[in-house]
Amino acid sequence: MGSRSTIHRTLGSRISSISKRTGMTSETSTLVSLHGVDVPVVRRGSGPPILVLHGGEGLVDHLPFAERISSNFELLHPTHPGFDGTPIPEHFDGLEDLTFLYLDLIDSLDLQDAILVGFSMGGWLAAEIAVMNTGRFSKLVLVDSVGIKPGGPFERDIADVFALSTEELEKATWHDRSLAPNVSDMTDDELQNVASNKIAHGLYTWEPYMHNPKLRYRLHRIDIPTLLVWGENDGIVTPGYGAALRDLISGARLSVIPEAGHHPHVEQPAEFAARFLEFVSD
Repeated sequence: MGSRSTIHRTLGSRISSISKRTGMTSETSTLVSLHGVDVPVVRRGSGPPILVLHGGEGLVDHLPFAERISSNFELLHPTHPGFDGTPIPEHFDGLEDLTFLYLDLIDSLDLQDAILVGFSMGGWLAAEIAVMNTGRFSKLVLVDSVGIKPGGPFERDIADVFALSTEELEKATWHDRSLAPNVSDMTDDELQNVASNKIAHGLYTWEPYMHNPKLRYRLHRIDIPTLLVWGENDGIVTPGYGAALRDLISGARLSVIPEAGHHPHVEQPAEFAARFLEFVSD
């Protein structure tokens, strides 16, 4: 087992990387500098590329479903600025900034026929990217995504995750609450990351709360096969919310996973991976 460091430049960006191999899976940690903003990217596995956009909980590259998928695909996991202790650029004040950053990242990595996947807030981000540019993507997968407001101005379409108590948030998020992170078991560094993640999550999603009022009128522009995967017991955004989102994307399919909440890829990793692989292999 060894490692290799490389540095190269593309137009408007600088990429440095460290590669390592563990068992049968290769993994590369890359730092992509885009006009002064550094974006860490973990690349894992080999095969057709999948760009994975995480939600407010942070990176998902370490989870069991990722191991299952990386045997057939190369997964690219960028860290949103502000998450896991990374700095937030001074000029960032919302998800739009993140959208344009990732449009630059996609060009810098020269992705071709990639699969775009987003979880929760990352699903909203993926949808924003897709309405602007599907030319580099072959398929889109949104997992318990936010991003639209199906109901009226006084209807609570999305649970207020910033106002709920710890117990209420766990109940809304998980079917099996034993899988919820236990802060009492976390190190100081892990607790600091949780705190910074909440700050970044709030920056990107607070105003307007968890949605772009104009997105619903743009989703018709998505012209690639789209799958929505939803936890049947999601109390943050219910399967009914998923159905409303599906109906705004031409030809989109909604797949609901039983005994799962807002994180079906965590609670039912085998079922999630099976449905994902069935869709991307069509």
